[in-house]
Amino acid sequence: MADIEIHSEEEFEADEEGDKGILKLKERVKQRKGRGFGGETRTEVEEYESMDVDVEGSSYGPQRSVEGWILFVTNIHEEAQEEDVRDKFADYGEIKNLHLNLDRRTGFVKGYALVEYDTFKEAQSAIDSLNGTEINGQKISVDWTFVQGGSKRKSSGHRRVSRKSPSPVSRRRR
Repeated sequence: MADIEIHSEEEFEADEEGDKGILKLKERVKQRKGRGFGGETRTEVEEYESMDVDVEGSSYGPQRSVEGWILFVTNIHEEAQEEDVRDKFADYGEIKNLHLNLDRRTGFVKGYALVEYDTFKEAQSAIDSLNGTEINGQKISVDWTFVQGGSKRKSSGHRRVSRKSPSPVSRRRR
């Protein structure tokens, strides 16, 4: 085992001149916290830009995004390339934006894409023509990304029965 020597505080030299310099620096520093450092707030923004949304009851239908009409394409083959999707959808209008997500770990496509058109007619014709077709031998589904109103399917009015085991509180009530 190693021998450890313990020294008393008196054996170390005090650097009082250096300590005073550090204290002077600390006094001159202005403490700054948070965003912008001054505590000022942005008051010039009174109202944020919003989209006009037609709210007539609970009608179901596509909803335009801020940029355009976006389609959600699912069941894309994992080895499909962006060009495969672009070639398939370019026949129906000019594609403003195409986003094909890749899995970081594998580098393959995650299985879905977002395709954006400028006009409703282009997007609708792409949905009508391409829903159920194939890319790289795999059948794809094409639908609107954003919809307004309720869901397509009607509610039966019945509550869904939970298949989970009852909570301890409900077990005590029995």
